[in-house]
Amino acid sequence: MFSSLSDNLQETFKKLRGHGKLTEKNISDALREVRLALLEADVEFSVAKEFIAKVKEKALGESVMRSIKPGQQIVKIFNDELAELLGGDAAPLDLNPPARVLMVGLNGAGKTTTSAKLALHLRKEGRRPLLIACDLYRPAAVDQLVTLGKQINIPVFEPEKGAKDLVKVAKAALKWAEDKGGTVLIFDTAGRQEVDDELIGELKKLRDFLEPKETLLVADSATGQQAVNVAKVFDESIGLTGLVLTKLDGDARGGAALSMRSVTNKPIKFAGTGEKVSDFEAFVPDRMAGRILGMGDVVGLVERAADAIDEAEAMRMAERMQKSAFDFNDFLAQMKMMNKMGGMQSILGMLPGMGDKLKGINLDDRRMKQTEAIVLSMTPKERSRPEIIKASRRRRIAAGSGTTVTQVNGLLKQFGQMRKMMRNKGKMNQMMKQFGGGKMPF
Repeated sequence: MFSSLSDNLQETFKKLRGHGKLTEKNISDALREVRLALLEADVEFSVAKEFIAKVKEKALGESVMRSIKPGQQIVKIFNDELAELLGGDAAPLDLNPPARVLMVGLNGAGKTTTSAKLALHLRKEGRRPLLIACDLYRPAAVDQLVTLGKQINIPVFEPEKGAKDLVKVAKAALKWAEDKGGTVLIFDTAGRQEVDDELIGELKKLRDFLEPKETLLVADSATGQQAVNVAKVFDESIGLTGLVLTKLDGDARGGAALSMRSVTNKPIKFAGTGEKVSDFEAFVPDRMAGRILGMGDVVGLVERAADAIDEAEAMRMAERMQKSAFDFNDFLAQMKMMNKMGGMQSILGMLPGMGDKLKGINLDDRRMKQTEAIVLSMTPKERSRPEIIKASRRRRIAAGSGTTVTQVNGLLKQFGQMRKMMRNKGKMNQMMKQFGGGKMPF
């Protein structure tokens, strides 16, 4: 997420911090690099230009130039302005009754999946969401929403086969929703390959009938400037209340997110961060600014951990580590916890100062899956007693997991080293210190 922009900005600010005293030339040179980084990340030119002008005005202020650490002061200014650009006016969804959310966007942006993700998110908050299928052009969209609804156990309204009148379908959906007792209705609407008059006309009719509190544009962040133009047209035509960005996990540039927010003047409310229905989070501007600048997002990490980790299981694992009884069953449970939190790369990226340390490190999810396959190919006895895994067992495990004996040997060696380190409290405390933590709790 924003990886190329983050790398370029961190490199620029590293140079700034290296200067004991800053001059107007130092600052201008640094901001020129920042402007180029923004443009390379697909931020619209006018947005980048205005942003740099604001930062420069504050960065050249007398209090900054005379401060003891001007480089750090400028990074603070940049962080504040970036948070403002990402959405200083960010606000939660308006879910006062009747709470109706209209999901709009082009085909392929991920509206249907995002509708289900939002429903799951709202249910976790204690609400009773219902999903309404209003895509009358793509039968697969209705089937997809029904499938997702079953997966997350949330009721889905299906229009009659061959239905063409969108408002009539919406009327039937409202009556159905009354019987179901839902508190939030999420309407998944039809899209097109591009914005056209017919699409806008239908959405206007539906909007006028429903009078939704929220109209959210679901936009693919990887489409760059096209997404910015789409956001502008939707906002001018039907009136948006917010944006939901999808595929942020796969977009290295991320400039579309900054531009859409600025062009529409509407807040980014949520972000899709992966393919799973649970890969969805509220978009918090100052935290995202911190991630982009390599300052981490510890609050976000703690929230993910609270959602993904079973406290009793974590305590049990800590006790086993303390007793040097950690085995492959524990290792497998630990991997599942990390996957729930978004994977190792995502977790480390949310730790302060880890941006530079991650460069060149291969934390490919495929390798994680390969490791999981090796462990799953072990018998229960082998997982609890890795020392019994000799040559013949290693060959069987390699064949069962679709890997090589060399890869199995490599995992067993790494696991052995990890267990050895767990027995050494000094080394464990040193590792915790590197990650910004304290001593081990034993």
